[in-house]
Amino acid sequence: MSRRLAVPKTYKLAIGGAFPRSESGRTYEVVSPKGAFLANAAKGSRKDARDAVVAARAAVKGWSGATAYNRGQVLYRVAEVLEGRRAQFIDEIVAQEGGSTGAAQAQVDAAIDLWVWYAGWCDKYAQVAGNANPVAGPYFNISVPEPTGVVAIIAPQDSALLGLVSVVAPALVPGNTVVVVASERHPLSAISLAEVLATSDLPGGVVNVLTGSPAEIAPWLASHQDVNALDLAGAGELDWIDLQVAAADTLKRVLAPGEVIASPERINAFTEVKTVWHTKSVL
Repeated sequence: MSRRLAVPKTYKLAIGGAFPRSESGRTYEVVSPKGAFLANAAKGSRKDARDAVVAARAAVKGWSGATAYNRGQVLYRVAEVLEGRRAQFIDEIVAQEGGSTGAAQAQVDAAIDLWVWYAGWCDKYAQVAGNANPVAGPYFNISVPEPTGVVAIIAPQDSALLGLVSVVAPALVPGNTVVVVASERHPLSAISLAEVLATSDLPGGVVNVLTGSPAEIAPWLASHQDVNALDLAGAGELDWIDLQVAAADTLKRVLAPGEVIASPERINAFTEVKTVWHTKSVL
């Protein structure tokens, strides 16, 4: 019996629900901690970043217009599909990070649990972040949080999966769409996660994943006029002050580098508060 040739996986970008190669045609080698070749990853360009922002902007209306209950269902479905591909992600993380199988299992399980946790917040965060304001007069004054729009994210660079999920999931809860630059050293799980998202009822363009150099891509996202917010969670090794300055020119919300923990505050970071006044009926 003849032996079949292996079919190596091709890791591309994830833009608008499709998986294109970089328009530049560039790739770079992803290697294990010991220097063994793992795969070629697409090296995203300025044009890829612009295409991702266009896709994210087109998806804002549909995703933000979905009910909170529906968004929660979709995020929970992501957890279900990720659970079904658990073994694949464990193998990828071991190969990329070089740790033990047990550590990789813990990372995948924590990522799955995080999707479930944020799914539960979709129809609850508004009650926590919003409020009815006390006023002196015959009217109601109610403040409600709304999504800010397109959020560009530099994912944590030391984590193949959990860091990525920790920054993407909370941005999706209120109805934002995302352009995320994955870990440069550990990009493979990011594209595999994009495949999970594409089969989890998440509309195309809601999450767009770029691989390559954050130092090259981040300045274009920070200065892009159609990006509404910037999460610099994984930009600690970059000149992130310059990124903040570039973002300020277009009045973006900016979250500086720091510890990423599961918290409703990461949801609130990328919301706008709308206050509505309504008169009381006088009998």
